[in-house]
Amino acid sequence: MANPSIRIRQPVALRAVNRVGAMVRRCGLKPFALTPEGILEKARQASGFEVRDPMFREGLERLVHGLETDARLSTFGRLAARGTVQRSADSRSRVERALSEHPEIGDEEVRPPVFIIGTPRSGTTILHALLHLDRNHRAPLSWECLLPHPAPNPDDYQDNDRIETVRKEFDQIFRFVPDFRRKHYMTADSPQECIGITALNFASFQYLAMAYLPEYHDWLVQADQVRNLHWHRRFLQFLQSGGVPFRRWLLKSPVHLMRLRALFEVYPDARVIVTHRHPASVVPSVASLISSMRSFYSDHEDTLRTGREQLRIWADYFARFLHDRRELDREEQMVDVFFDRFVKDQMSVVDGIYARFGWSLQPEDREKMERFLQQERRGKHGAHVYSLDQIGISPADIEDEYAQYLDFVETLR
Repeated sequence: MANPSIRIRQPVALRAVNRVGAMVRRCGLKPFALTPEGILEKARQASGFEVRDPMFREGLERLVHGLETDARLSTFGRLAARGTVQRSADSRSRVERALSEHPEIGDEEVRPPVFIIGTPRSGTTILHALLHLDRNHRAPLSWECLLPHPAPNPDDYQDNDRIETVRKEFDQIFRFVPDFRRKHYMTADSPQECIGITALNFASFQYLAMAYLPEYHDWLVQADQVRNLHWHRRFLQFLQSGGVPFRRWLLKSPVHLMRLRALFEVYPDARVIVTHRHPASVVPSVASLISSMRSFYSDHEDTLRTGREQLRIWADYFARFLHDRRELDREEQMVDVFFDRFVKDQMSVVDGIYARFGWSLQPEDREKMERFLQQERRGKHGAHVYSLDQIGISPADIEDEYAQYLDFVETLR
């Protein structure tokens, strides 16, 4: 029997702050209010530049509306959300100023990138981190997406104050969300997903992991993803303008499932690694992770609602992906990876990817990958326990929603 009262444990200090804030709101006060105009004005003051991208502005307006109406933010969550949104606006404004002052950055060549997409919770994060250890690859790092300006250079790429700032912030998240570390690998200098880039355009799944925002999601999936990924490309050009040497960008996000056509339009020479795992494991795992994150921002996280939401979101994304994949016929640029095989022998899967794309792996880089696998062994921070029953989803629900995808996966085996 599913338990609708499942709650994510919060530290005592966090609960105390939220109780005080609730009392303040009952008095008619609204601390830490969010307004698009206020956020944009602070960003302009911080950067000395005004971003005029209509998608950026619309995304911010829709995000703020959702945070104020649907998210039911706690006092601490409101403060944290305001900080997150303001930082994104500030960072985007600083990057745009640099691009405006140095238009030659827009002429930077973006060499054929590789994207890891596919099922969330299917080893994509570890695969991303593994391939990043190849000297030829460069992934956008967590700190680069949060504090990108100025563009990193060879002298400060591995050691600067921004890395330490983000490291301290991540440590705070791990304290406030005690079970997060065992559910997701994340460090200040680890590879970041593309959602960290599109967050600077306010058109990103990153905000959906932060709060329950159904209207914002409806807008996001209908938004112009080609335009969104053009910003993504410009951000990569900005990062590489600092001169850090590398051969190809290594990028990752399961959200690319719903915009495969846009991905190939903006990056026609991309290589794509598609990961697969049975949705009966994917849905409860991703719902569990998102519930943990949302509990950081709200005292009203509903595990059953999140489970049902994720069931439908990823079914829709898979349907879009299958339709686009069949029509695009880019099979020579794609390779499929299965989670069960990856868990059994990660390096064998890596070797298969390299063989498919004609890459070579240097012995020193292979050794780095093998050491990483030993250091970040599965379950290092405790077991991530999840189930369909916990989120009120049945195996029949999975079969109904994902029938087309499951049939497709069988053709690949």
